[in-house]
Amino acid sequence: MPSASSAVSDSRRPVPSSLWRDGDFRRLWVGQTASQLGEHASLVVLPLFAVLTLNAGAGQLGVLRAVGQAPILLLSLFVGAWVDRWRTRTVMVLTDVGRTLALGAAAVAGFLGWLGLPALFVVAFAVGALSVFFDVAYQASLVGLVERDQLVRGNSALEGSRSAAQIGGPALGGALVSLLSAPIAAASSALFFALSFLSIRRIRRTESIPEPSKRPPRVWRRIHEGLRFVVGETLLRTVCLASAAFQFSFAAMMTVYLLFLPRELHLSGTAVGLALAATGPGALLGSMLAARLPSRFGHGPVLVSAAVLGDGAFLCVPAMHGSSSATVPALLAVSFVFGTGGQLVNVTIMAVRQAVTPDGIQGRAAATITFTGMGLTPLGSLLGGLLAEEWGLRTSLLVTAAGMMLSPVLMALSPLARLGRALPEPL
Repeated sequence: MPSASSAVSDSRRPVPSSLWRDGDFRRLWVGQTASQLGEHASLVVLPLFAVLTLNAGAGQLGVLRAVGQAPILLLSLFVGAWVDRWRTRTVMVLTDVGRTLALGAAAVAGFLGWLGLPALFVVAFAVGALSVFFDVAYQASLVGLVERDQLVRGNSALEGSRSAAQIGGPALGGALVSLLSAPIAAASSALFFALSFLSIRRIRRTESIPEPSKRPPRVWRRIHEGLRFVVGETLLRTVCLASAAFQFSFAAMMTVYLLFLPRELHLSGTAVGLALAATGPGALLGSMLAARLPSRFGHGPVLVSAAVLGDGAFLCVPAMHGSSSATVPALLAVSFVFGTGGQLVNVTIMAVRQAVTPDGIQGRAAATITFTGMGLTPLGSLLGGLLAEEWGLRTSLLVTAAGMMLSPVLMALSPLARLGRALPEPL
């Protein structure tokens, strides 16, 4: 029986030499950009509302972030198995509708005065769960839209759109919460998801899915196939370990960081949003560099050096004091460097994963790596809140930022570091 992705490859029309001449790729790009913008705005809106309006403590903020991240741990493997048997366009459209409704409901509840911590927990979980579906689906959909030699450029374009979202999302969310209200901020995120829906639903290319069999494989069997493939492939296994180390430490660090900026450095919500948004321009630069550097210097050297540069940038933050005129520019520089290095890693890793993975298992491979790499983020967020309460914000920030450096160490000691200029062949 042919796989979903192989059927797509056989039936689709040739993609033009320039990605931007292909209307379906443009629609995917526009929809993914809007979706990421709404997601990044909501990731700032909900925590800042909790901290600045509801006076949430470190433990409560840790729980809120953990609730939003829990779907990664709970759903990723199931989502990968389901996405490989559905049309990715349908998955993306439905998740956009769901997130629009969830954040729209949050906006209405806020206007009515019902938007407390319990409601924030519900909204955070719903948006997080639907985002798992969207992220797995859009990563799998790219393989059906572009040829293999265009994967790096396609991923660079999509990750560049995510970078643009990182520029506008945090700044917009922080400004709206600080200057206007949480309901308006939630409503703005809902509008971006609605725009994503309108764009992605216009993708015209027919996407085939496997014919249903009399006894389709059970979902657990399909999940096991994805796990076995990723664990058995040295490169992907290393990606999982390095991603898990980074995401766990990063989740803990961000919980502390979101408290450190307003309470230790005395920054306003707008300034916090600006500091976070600076990751976006750096990530945009990283996306452009990712289209050139790996083919010139080798995928392995680029991965390791970019991870060291990006992750190490946050080690400078605990040394900052007060809200002096140099504080915000210094935070902008840290976020910019982090965004540049992080995006170089993200684009290169995604291209390597897609290159070595057979078409019929793309969704499960992406979901397995998401599960193993990001499944510990809820625990990281909880740990960050606990450390902030027990050790204080400055010490906790230093410890969690140092923990992020384990990721480049793992990559440097693995076959990933020895990858050359050409992408590896599929298994």
